[in-house]
Amino acid sequence: MQKWLLIFVSLTFITPSFANEDNNPGVDAMQEYFEFAEYRGGTIFADHLKKLDPKSILFIDTRNATQYETDHITGAINIEWRQILNHKNEIPKDRTVVLYCDTGLLSSKAHFALSIAGFENTRVLYGGYLQWEK
Repeated sequence: MQKWLLIFVSLTFITPSFANEDNNPGVDAMQEYFEFAEYRGGTIFADHLKKLDPKSILFIDTRNATQYETDHITGAINIEWRQILNHKNEIPKDRTVVLYCDTGLLSSKAHFALSIAGFENTRVLYGGYLQWEK
């Protein structure tokens, strides 16, 4: 999985003109990863989470610190989505980790990065914090 992490990180440095080329090694490597990766559910619904033991779940709010300070799920820690790989050693692999942002878009990016880094226990809160509040 280290190879895939390196590829993912290197993709962030591809210039728009290079990304549009037909023979793009970054895009080719990502396609290779997609063919290799196993299909598994990446989302979890708020109704399902509320039925589980809260001690078996770690919530990670992937929004910025200001949004987190304004309101967040009780017990959640804050790791902005762009910093998720810098904090991967703080994320347990022995319990369910639920990532969320306002809608699920940014937390999906963090989920993808963690998946490439070998985390199989992460899920994205479907609909994000906005859905949780309902």
